[in-house]
Amino acid sequence: MITVYSDDHNLHCGLLGPRGDAWAPSAESPLRANNVIKSLREQDFGEIIAPKDFGDEKLLRIHEPDYLQFLKNAWVEWEASNEKGSNARPDTFVGAGMRYAETESIVGKLGRYSFDATSPFVAGSWQAIRTSANIALTGAELIRKGERAAFAACRPPGHHATTRYCGGYCYLNNNSLAAQSLIDSGAKRVVILDVDYHHGNGTQTIFYGRNDVLTISLHADPKIEYPFFLGYEDEPGEGQGHGFNINYPLPFGTDWDSYRVVLNYALQEARRFAPDALVVALGLDTFAGDPTTFFEITTADFQRMGAAIGELGLPTLVVLEGGYSVDWIGQNTLNFLTGLETGREESDRLPSPMAER
Repeated sequence: MITVYSDDHNLHCGLLGPRGDAWAPSAESPLRANNVIKSLREQDFGEIIAPKDFGDEKLLRIHEPDYLQFLKNAWVEWEASNEKGSNARPDTFVGAGMRYAETESIVGKLGRYSFDATSPFVAGSWQAIRTSANIALTGAELIRKGERAAFAACRPPGHHATTRYCGGYCYLNNNSLAAQSLIDSGAKRVVILDVDYHHGNGTQTIFYGRNDVLTISLHADPKIEYPFFLGYEDEPGEGQGHGFNINYPLPFGTDWDSYRVVLNYALQEARRFAPDALVVALGLDTFAGDPTTFFEITTADFQRMGAAIGELGLPTLVVLEGGYSVDWIGQNTLNFLTGLETGREESDRLPSPMAER
């Protein structure tokens, strides 16, 4: 399996999180991706390549032009302002009764284009953000050219990002960009299966009115967990997209015995859709040892999870999302990818549908 990776993510560092009595180091740190790649290299798990640069055109297939300009310029404008601090972050948001106004203040823009305070900007953020998106897009290109599976080691993650909002550590929606690229390259139908602990609110909203991308998410119940305001069962999609968004909210304490039952339901829905390709939004924060979450998936379980998904026999792009146990994220990722390869071993003997397009 080919892995796409870049050291550019290290430029997005020194992030501060908003919880507690004072701003403290964010759980979304460079150690996450660095430890993933370290584990893959130590086990000689396939080839690791650098991403291509796709420019803005593919980014604009998902994200609004004004939002893209904001991402590019946020740190530059912060530095040029009278604001102080190593992190550019919002303190005012567009709420009920307020206008989505064309403010000139960088603090105003941060609030205009953010839905929470978890996604700050530092000097190297834009380079890391655009490279992360290019990693996912390069992975999609590999699938289009006939690879049966590829791994996009993206950081920062992406599934919370909407067409024009950042939040939840996410800025550009990497898995959505990849899915759209596959559609643009000839796929008729793509499934996005999100197994991150948190609901991918951005992915859902991006495809909510469409029937060419089936979005399926297994996640902690938003009644009690972030992002709180989306990810419920009664969100089936709208218009042409009605029936093409499926949410499986799960309780705190969910272990593999419970999880695999729901995962099987999700995989049945994926099969019924008869897709040309699969994008897996891989969050490793379902791990029992994750310091930020409340599921009980073990390191061994990630291999079982990967194998179950691999049995779909689809051309599959795995996109790295969450996972904040830096000591275990590498092994957990390796286990998932190893399981995926095991699960699709027989299907690898068949030609890739995408290679024929």
